[in-house]
Amino acid sequence: MLIVAVVLVTVGAGVSLGLLATGDDGAPGGSEQRRSAPGTSEAASPAAPRKPAAPTPSPTRSYPLSKAPQTIPAVSSHTAARGPGWRPASGERVVVSDARLADEGRLIAGELGLTYAGEKEDSRAGDVRLALGGAKGADPESYTMTVRDGRVAISGPGEAGVFYGTRTLKQEVQGAGAAPEGVVRDEPAKPVRGFMLDIARKHFTADWIEDRVRELGDLKFNELGLHFSDDQGFRIESTSHPEIVSQQHLTKAQVRKIVELAESRHITVVPEIDSPGHLGAVIAAHPDLQLRNVNGVATRGAIDISKAESAEIVDDLLNEYAGLFPGSQWHLGGDEYQALVVSNPEASYPQLATAARAAYGSGGTVADLATGWLNDRAATVRAHDRTPRAWNDGFFRDTSVRPDKDIRVAYWTGKEIGARTPVEYLREGRLVINYNDEFLYYVLGQPQTFVYPTGQRIYEQWTPRVLRGTTAVPATYDDQILGGSFAVWCDLANSQTQAQVAAGIRMPLRALTQKLWDPGTPELSWAQFRALADKLG
Repeated sequence: MLIVAVVLVTVGAGVSLGLLATGDDGAPGGSEQRRSAPGTSEAASPAAPRKPAAPTPSPTRSYPLSKAPQTIPAVSSHTAARGPGWRPASGERVVVSDARLADEGRLIAGELGLTYAGEKEDSRAGDVRLALGGAKGADPESYTMTVRDGRVAISGPGEAGVFYGTRTLKQEVQGAGAAPEGVVRDEPAKPVRGFMLDIARKHFTADWIEDRVRELGDLKFNELGLHFSDDQGFRIESTSHPEIVSQQHLTKAQVRKIVELAESRHITVVPEIDSPGHLGAVIAAHPDLQLRNVNGVATRGAIDISKAESAEIVDDLLNEYAGLFPGSQWHLGGDEYQALVVSNPEASYPQLATAARAAYGSGGTVADLATGWLNDRAATVRAHDRTPRAWNDGFFRDTSVRPDKDIRVAYWTGKEIGARTPVEYLREGRLVINYNDEFLYYVLGQPQTFVYPTGQRIYEQWTPRVLRGTTAVPATYDDQILGGSFAVWCDLANSQTQAQVAAGIRMPLRALTQKLWDPGTPELSWAQFRALADKLG
């Protein structure tokens, strides 16, 4: 009779890929038991030679609860978990669940040294997966990032949100070398997070602007304003009016490249041709359009809005550049029209008064005429499906002609003659974007009373509701304040080089994005925030 010896060995294996720990004490994750079947030779003969014992299994690794990632801006929430997190390794993949995320996938793959594998349904260790999806009605800029099982999954209801998730992942790797285990759920408090650059008074190279676009994208800004027409220069190539273009300017090919780069970072480029003031470069080529007062003295930068030719040339430019800037927003300017800073505009500019009465009846004023000009320019860009905005001092009190309701208020100052408080605009139901010159104006050379803004002051004292000076408007108006924009103005253009400007605005931009993403009191002190910025690069 043949006797079969059976040995049963049970081993508790450790969890693969270093997942959640089985205990905090580092105890073995399994046990070893050895049993013999009844009637076997081993059972019948205790003295029989024993087989070598199986090696004792290694204990399951124990991980502390993960900590929230440190990023700029800080993420809205992080659900901690136990695990090793994720760090990039050569050969690992970025895959997408939708072809619309190809740009985001290629970008993060290149930045982290991974392989972009395109649309894939399989799952591999180390994968970063990008996907579209989310709750109905969710903020299109929101996203969820899950780090689990040695993989990263970033999803959002819109492409922009997924892109912001990749920015968080990039910063996590830059700052800590790895993304922490757990789930990030994140979204901005404000839909407008902008940076405006005055390229009219100072020529900035295309390469410098592209570098700013990359910086803005990594910081989750979504607007780049280009103020390219003013008294000192007109800085973009024009086919409709080449005679107005400054010698130093951007070609349309360069602008297209900037716009395409911005679109890949989900940044809308917002062009501004300021009128009816700040048109000196246009007027220099068309002196017949210069506004002159009753004594025949030219009014600097102001076009004569009583002349039909003035509207024609500005509309020519608005129509031309609508094809160059495909974004949904357009800045019409409207500020500092010098005809309206004198004590009696009708007496000082009788031709404007005559035109106002002809258009709006016997009570028509120069302010009515300027408001009609603004509305007409808004109609021009609206025909291209653009949403217009204008500086707050282009809106006038007590006029019979009212600015169109869809013109958003770019609130920058309360220093103009007849200044209106921010609440006056908000009470009218207007949407407002915060450009507060007390905190957000970087004016080269610091003329008049301007001083270079500091990131610390924005970080510690400013919120989107601080529209004018240092006082916040009531919280009841918060939803009407769409966000804010930092602005570089080049009044004394040679006061700083491009490199100095980039260095000077570095921390203000980081402070601003933090306060637009979350207006509340930041968890980090300013010293900690600055150290984090230095760490992230």
